Amino acid sequence: MPVHFTMGCHSLIFLKLSYNNFNGQIFPTNFNLTNLKYLYLDNNHFSGKIPNSISLMINGAIIDFSNNNLLGMLPMWMGNMSQLTTIVMANNQLEGPIPIELCKLFNLEFFDLSENNLFGLFFHLNENSLSGPIPRVFPNNSNLVTLNLRDNYLSGNIPDWIGSVSSLSILLLGENHLEGRIPIQLRLLQNLNLLDLSFNKISGPIPHCSLSNLTFASADEYNSRGLSYVDFTYPKSPTWAYLLEAPEIDAWAHVGLIEEVEFTTKSRTYSYKGVILNYLFGIDLSSNMLVGEIPPQLGRISSNIRAINLSHNYLNGSIPITFSNLKQMESLDLSYNKLNGKIPPQLTELTSLEVFSVAHNNLSGTLPDRKNQFGTFDENSYEGNPLLCGPPLHKDCSKFGPLSIMPLDHMEEKSESFMDIGVFYISFVVAYIIVLLGIVTVLYINPYWRKAWFNLIEECIDTCYCFVVVYYHKLFNFRLA
Repeated sequence: MPVHFTMGCHSLIFLKLSYNNFNGQIFPTNFNLTNLKYLYLDNNHFSGKIPNSISLMINGAIIDFSNNNLLGMLPMWMGNMSQLTTIVMANNQLEGPIPIELCKLFNLEFFDLSENNLFGLFFHLNENSLSGPIPRVFPNNSNLVTLNLRDNYLSGNIPDWIGSVSSLSILLLGENHLEGRIPIQLRLLQNLNLLDLSFNKISGPIPHCSLSNLTFASADEYNSRGLSYVDFTYPKSPTWAYLLEAPEIDAWAHVGLIEEVEFTTKSRTYSYKGVILNYLFGIDLSSNMLVGEIPPQLGRISSNIRAINLSHNYLNGSIPITFSNLKQMESLDLSYNKLNGKIPPQLTELTSLEVFSVAHNNLSGTLPDRKNQFGTFDENSYEGNPLLCGPPLHKDCSKFGPLSIMPLDHMEEKSESFMDIGVFYISFVVAYIIVLLGIVTVLYINPYWRKAWFNLIEECIDTCYCFVVVYYHKLFNFRLA
């Protein structure tokens, strides 16, 4: 590029040099195209680093440097170009981490960094207006630790390639429009700490071979990195990170591991930051369309898990007794489902449990003994289950007794009967329509049968007419007589 190229072009807005053989540095240091909005330099032979002079494009909307030989790291100052809507730098030789400053580009609509040597430990695009399916941009990435796409408008299924991101520790896809089933490939994420799929349209059963195979690395594994153990028992608050010594926080900040994510537990959304994320384990599948029974295998995952939220779904069956194995559980929310049967008394062994809710289900029988943490739960934990009895509910089990089961059985039989009748009516109408269409089709295709059919109809009409005339004639003569 000539050194004095574009000098004096202060009003230039659009510059396109695509598909040429330009080489060398993109622009010299005396670049002064401050009004430039659209810059296309793709498919050339430009090399070197992205010059800082590009940052003078204060109104820049589109930058396309793809298919060149650019080197170095993505500059952090790009995060200050607030008007950018499109960044395309695919197929270059860029390297290093993806700057977190790019998350400040709230107007960004298209972002392509494919076919480079970039890496990033964290990828946060939450609370934007991203739409469409989750793009295939992270498969087989061995450096991605956090994928945060919460609170967007993403649709489609959760991609199977998620299971190939072996280093993934935090996966937050809540508050989108995702649908389909939970992919069984999640079982491959052996380093997963936090999983948030809440407030979507995910359907089908909870796959017992998926979530139940997550190991949730123990705190001892993090101790091998020289970190102090964090006690979750007391105090329990969003500021757990303050339990760590300052030198340790500084050490992790130096390698870029101080990040912040939000996760809902104990009926509240907290913000967690820094090393504490290595000790926070939870699953949130609430507010979806999940059906079927809760797999008992879910209670056999690592005892390090702190929170499970399956509320606001259509889950049925009983509460797995295996939940009593999750000794570190602090929050268990199964409310607003269709669970039935008794609440397993073994759950009283969860001595770390602070929040427990089975409200608005079809549970029945006596409540667990009010010992350990279960002595702290009030009526709100059990409301909406008319067949439960015992303290803290004001229902005497001796009076409520065996008869309590009868209404539920009657309701279930009535419900099943209603569903069978509905299916019968639908099947009858469909069969009738199919037969009618079949007759019409046959008559339309075969002229001989069509003629025979019309003759038959004509004979039936004549017969009916004669019968009516004769009948009324005899009836009239009888009345006259």
